[in-house]
Amino acid sequence: MDNHPRYMISVAAELVGMHQQTLRLYEAKGLVRPQRTAGNTRLYSEADLERLRVIQRLTTELGLNLAGVEHVLRLEDELRKAQARAARLERELRDEIRTVHRSYRREIVLYRPNPPVRRP
Repeated sequence: MDNHPRYMISVAAELVGMHQQTLRLYEAKGLVRPQRTAGNTRLYSEADLERLRVIQRLTTELGLNLAGVEHVLRLEDELRKAQARAARLERELRDEIRTVHRSYRREIVLYRPNPPVRRP
């Protein structure tokens, strides 16, 4: 998701079908964190807009209040972090396995039994 801030609050509100004051309220509650320009103008990214759409679905379709929305969003954030950590650990494990396999290849000596001695 694109995190590049590009939309002023009026444009963001129109794109997600919300009132600007609603976006301000969501920011005050910590549900969305738009970046700010040097002049303190809010700038929303595509990721912010998607988060606002999720909030909208949670409140309108599921009937959650903002405390419930906050809880759901926090759990989703934790899940994303856990998934990223699991992916990183998986990559590290794969790298470690490759390293171990390479060391085995260098250390393994094929066993070749001596042929049986024939007696006359």
